[in-house]
Amino acid sequence: MLWPFNRFRNPTVSRGTIEAIYGMIVAQAREPVFYAGLHVRDTVNGRFDMLLLHLWLVLRRLKSVAGADRLSQALFDHFCGDMDDNLREMGVGDLTVPKRMQAFGEAFYGRTAAYDLAFEDGDEALAQALSRNVFNDEFPESSGLLAGYARETAGYLASLDDATLLRGSWAFPKNLTAALGAPA
Repeated sequence: MLWPFNRFRNPTVSRGTIEAIYGMIVAQAREPVFYAGLHVRDTVNGRFDMLLLHLWLVLRRLKSVAGADRLSQALFDHFCGDMDDNLREMGVGDLTVPKRMQAFGEAFYGRTAAYDLAFEDGDEALAQALSRNVFNDEFPESSGLLAGYARETAGYLASLDDATLLRGSWAFPKNLTAALGAPA
């Protein structure tokens, strides 16, 4: 039986691939070092910011892969479904969910646009964008470390061959996360 709404219904992207890649994004965004070591707020908003950062890194890499548009869209759709599910689990009412989802969409597009521009403008610009969006202009050393981490992670993702990336048969490097440590 086909359901009229199925966020995983995409004939060219397997549900397993979508779940594997999104699962890696979520797991990496939840790494304790971001919260304990870098002062990212361990709140719904702080975790959302880390999720967006990692989703952006993966989607940014997928832009360079021929035929990855469907996977990128499927990951974004899965992210939206996850946000909707989380809102409902938190007890947000049915009438409020669409407004909150719109705010999530605006946050996603605003941050990814800012990160794209900042990434091209260099480390200081990326650190400033992360400072505004993740740290509320606090913890400048943490912003710099997170910018370095994002650039190194982008480099790692760029080093993956397209087939490995598209299959979801990779993992975020733990050595990059471990290297963050706690700022002095």
